Amino acid sequence: MRVAAARGKRLKDVAAAGRNAADAPDRNTLPKLTESGNARQEVSRAQAVRLSIVDAEARLVTDESGYGEPGFAQRYDRCRPRPPAALPDVVPPLAGVRRPTLVVDLGSGTGLSARIWADHADEVVGVEPNDAMRAFAERATAAANVRYVGASAYQTGLPDRCADLVTAAQSLQWMRPEQVLPEIHRILRPGGVLCAYTYVGLQTPMWEPEGEWEVVLARKRELRRRLGLDREERHWPVSRSRIEQSGLFRSVRELALHSVEVGDGDRLLGLALSEGSMTTLLAAGVTEEEVGLDRLRRIAATMPDPIPWWISYQVVVALA
Repeated sequence: MRVAAARGKRLKDVAAAGRNAADAPDRNTLPKLTESGNARQEVSRAQAVRLSIVDAEARLVTDESGYGEPGFAQRYDRCRPRPPAALPDVVPPLAGVRRPTLVVDLGSGTGLSARIWADHADEVVGVEPNDAMRAFAERATAAANVRYVGASAYQTGLPDRCADLVTAAQSLQWMRPEQVLPEIHRILRPGGVLCAYTYVGLQTPMWEPEGEWEVVLARKRELRRRLGLDREERHWPVSRSRIEQSGLFRSVRELALHSVEVGDGDRLLGLALSEGSMTTLLAAGVTEEEVGLDRLRRIAATMPDPIPWWISYQVVVALA
């Protein structure tokens, strides 16, 4: 519990600094008291400080998420849903291209969401701040046209107007909109497209696994709330309205896609354990019995053979 408390204190301090930095005035809102070089330097310096604090918050959140724990990346890559198979067919035409010159994948993790583009784009760049996840992605990726950079989505280090597509798979909700959306707009060429997607539903031909899965998720949320593990606002659900409110994109649409995969009981259990919120909850001292993983384990043991998994996705696309 002391480890969890220390982690929470660090997150609280940096998150508070991040909120203050995010609320700080930027170049467009500072009073134009003078046009001197010194004033412009002060504005640039303030912007750099604000970005560096928010970037530090993003890196700390990923470091403290449990993603760097031994074996986590392997489980994540094996158990998490893949991107919807239709994505490479649906999204490029929205950017006016058949084959993108560059796809940038933000929060690329183990590379699941970057590797899908290897056969459909000239170049793919995954942006991932967590060293362990990025190292796994580099080992798991054979395609020569896919590479990874150690950066946050707030400061990618990529050139202006370089990308046809910017994607974010199960990741944009962890990024401050007021910081990440301007960076996305900066690296997209005019007419380029942001595609943010998350899986929202999992259905198998069985009733019991889904029932226990829902119990586990509900208990996890309640225990995290009770322990104060989610006190700071570090979650911004992706929505059409949130992206429209930024004023940076000409058009925003929301789509629904689905994929069919196969999974057995081991994958179902691994999926539960592949969530950073579960990893950090167990690290805080909560037992598997308290969160319901013991029952999920017993059900998983009765599912030795792969069965179909129908996976639904919410997809938001925005035109730069």
